[in-house]
Amino acid sequence: MTRRATRASNQAGAGDLLELVRTGRATTRGALQQATGLSRATVGQRLDRLFRAGWLREGAGGPVDSPLGGRPSITLEFDDGHAVVLAADLDTRHARAAVLTLTGEILAERAGTLVVEDGPDAVLGELAAWFAEVLEKAGKPPRAVCGIGLAVPGPVDSDTGRVVQPPIMPGWDGYDIRGRLGRAFAEHGGPSDLPVLVDNDANLMAYGEQTTAHPDCSAFVLVKVSTGIGAGLVVGGRIFRGIDGGAGDIGHIRVPEGADALCRCGSYGCLAAIASGGAVARRLAAAGVPAASGSDVRELLAAGHPEAAALAREAGRRVGDVLATVVTLLNPGVLMIAGDLAGTPFLTGVRELLYQRALPRSTAGLDVVTSRLGERAGLVGAGALVVEYLYAPERVEERLVALGV
Repeated sequence: MTRRATRASNQAGAGDLLELVRTGRATTRGALQQATGLSRATVGQRLDRLFRAGWLREGAGGPVDSPLGGRPSITLEFDDGHAVVLAADLDTRHARAAVLTLTGEILAERAGTLVVEDGPDAVLGELAAWFAEVLEKAGKPPRAVCGIGLAVPGPVDSDTGRVVQPPIMPGWDGYDIRGRLGRAFAEHGGPSDLPVLVDNDANLMAYGEQTTAHPDCSAFVLVKVSTGIGAGLVVGGRIFRGIDGGAGDIGHIRVPEGADALCRCGSYGCLAAIASGGAVARRLAAAGVPAASGSDVRELLAAGHPEAAALAREAGRRVGDVLATVVTLLNPGVLMIAGDLAGTPFLTGVRELLYQRALPRSTAGLDVVTSRLGERAGLVGAGALVVEYLYAPERVEERLVALGV
């Protein structure tokens, strides 16, 4: 055996085998042997632990592993029925909560008004009640939940799960979101030690969209334009957060056109102050059109309101000007526009300035698109984040030991 194969044998544990099966890179025992360099007996022993945990199942016959022919090999599949995930997407005045399978299928969901300015204690307590409701609707007991994912409209330190100086989340700075949401769900019968993962909403929307519709895109950017403006970046299949969760906060880039516009962060001249859904709503209200938020603008755009469409296109041009720099810097394959303003007028404005200002080389291979998952993108991304965390190879081993298998 070569030194490389020996290292593979020493390193490939049950978690590595599960990762290969779950991602579809190796779905038979023979393929796992080839991918890892492990012996047939060792592969069998490690798979046995995964079967006893209920994380793997046998599927139909697959390709013949041996070049000499023989019976088709039995395929191996990740068993997504052994647990469920809870996910929530929190906006400034609205939220969604859902229960999902481990492969991202939404089994039940709820949406409604939830005002972030009411503070973390009240909002997270209400979310926990929503979780209990969607579990009952899906016919799943609280003990079936293996983790919770939460998307919030602010920068998040992923190590602690705490928001860091969020401009549109007063009272949330540094708050222990993980602890409060975990305790609140435990009061509704949930396990007391559930992992709770928190991330920025644009990040999780980007992750949900990229993994679902653009898995082969190695550099993916999603821009959410709602009450504020934020971008989520997925590079090499992983969310890019920067050093402390601040990556993608493009709504607070200063632009000359907004020099006199006061942003909710307290500064003047931010892009969000002149081009967000909230900014468009304020301009419509000043013109006598009833609009108080980005969601109101979305409804006006859906109804074909001409003034709303004109202002959305103008806002798109402002954002497109900034995105020309983003695209030149990151060279993404997909630029996705999402949120309340994601429609034809805004997208038209983005394209007008983006293609005018960015280098042709930066846009030659670029697809500028709108959301595929719509309002569910954050839920799907939050669920996927939890699954990737729980079934990472190193964590699989810890969990198998805890289960006694």
